[in-house]
Amino acid sequence: MKHLRSFRLRIALLSAALAGTTLVGFGAISWFQIYNAKISRLDSELLNQLLRANRPPELGKEPPRPEFLPAGLGTNTKMPFALLVLNAEGKTVYEFNSLSADTEVKNLLVKRLELAPAPPDIPRQRRPVIFGTNQPGQPPPRPTPPQFFTEHTAKETWRIGALKFPNSQVAVAVSLQPVNQEMASIRYIFLVLIPGALLLVAAGAWFVSGGALRPIHELTDVIQRVTVQGLDQRIPTETTDLEFVELIQVFNQMLERLERSFTQASRFSADAAHELKTPLTILQGELERSLQQVEPGSDVQQRLSNLLDEVHRLSTIMRKLLLLSLADAGKMGLYLVDVNMSELLWEMIEDVELLAPQLNLQTDIPDNLRVKGDRDLLMQVLQNLLSNAIKYNFADGWIKIHAHQTQKTLKITVTNSSKDILPSDRDRLFERFYRGDPARTRKVEGIGLGLSLAREIVRAHRGELALDSVTSGQTGFTLTLPSASS
Repeated sequence: MKHLRSFRLRIALLSAALAGTTLVGFGAISWFQIYNAKISRLDSELLNQLLRANRPPELGKEPPRPEFLPAGLGTNTKMPFALLVLNAEGKTVYEFNSLSADTEVKNLLVKRLELAPAPPDIPRQRRPVIFGTNQPGQPPPRPTPPQFFTEHTAKETWRIGALKFPNSQVAVAVSLQPVNQEMASIRYIFLVLIPGALLLVAAGAWFVSGGALRPIHELTDVIQRVTVQGLDQRIPTETTDLEFVELIQVFNQMLERLERSFTQASRFSADAAHELKTPLTILQGELERSLQQVEPGSDVQQRLSNLLDEVHRLSTIMRKLLLLSLADAGKMGLYLVDVNMSELLWEMIEDVELLAPQLNLQTDIPDNLRVKGDRDLLMQVLQNLLSNAIKYNFADGWIKIHAHQTQKTLKITVTNSSKDILPSDRDRLFERFYRGDPARTRKVEGIGLGLSLAREIVRAHRGELALDSVTSGQTGFTLTLPSASS
């Protein structure tokens, strides 16, 4: 059902359906017209045979053996043919049947002669006119209009013509087998040609609709390329069909407004971070100096220590916002060097062992894992993953760190025991300032910027950071970076 939602496919199917209905209707009408034309031509031949059968033979000669070779039927084979001539009293004067063993045909002929209307002048005729009784050259009496019927026997289908003359009755039957064979051939031709024509129509409609929908595909491609760094994308309207020009113009205008708004928001975030940096630095310095001057263990020292912690927290938020604004603008500066990720991971593991000695730490880290990147920023990514693994772990839980490098990529997976993440939270973990319900307390430090910033740093390194598939009782993140040689 999903494929039927394709507009292009529906156009092709609708075109094929309309063409199919037209072709089937045309084929059916043509078939019946051809069949009726053949039957009409056959009836004309039957009428000639009826008139010829009533014509008296030459004196002293027997009636000629009848043959039935109708014109226009496409066959040189003699058709099965039966002839019956009766006098006015209904006695047989002459009969012929090419299928001598078939007695059903004679019964059909007799039946049709009984049903045929009598000629208007038959009561005035006292003496029957039969073969040999009329004078040569004398025209036969005027008959009634002939009657034609189609009858079926066990072996054949017959076309029967019956005609009553004033002094005689004549019935002719001819097999419809040759006609039916020709019509079957025509039917088979239609059965082959119509599906072929439908395929051509559907294929033509598919390609024509594809060309017509080309501006929509271009619009889709541009939308897919629109990222924070791709808001300058525009679709040209010079080569676009008139029906889509207005749509594309509206889309381009929307991109312009979006680019302008995003530039303003990004500039505001960066400017705010810069403006806050200096006063926070001054405030931090003053608090540290004041802490050195107050009496140790006093209430004043405790208050100043709490204030200093909040200033550190604000500084961290400011630094992360500044990095995110630079990432949004595509201006995150990377100091690229050859980084030994194995050494960096072991440094982080030492910190984990000091911060959470109660956790079971399992590692699988090969030596000499190398990438090209900014060492400080990559360290920040690893710190974020490992700090989350500690904060959202069980009291006696575990952390697993697995690293694997190929010729093209380096993959680092950090997995920890934890409560299951709600499906609604999984899709939003990388959103800025978002924290799932279990984390919305002050017991777990964080502001919801760590994962979003880590992903932006990894993407700036042409890599990817992703949440692993659902596994009950654990949470895992996989960091993928291009190898130094790729």
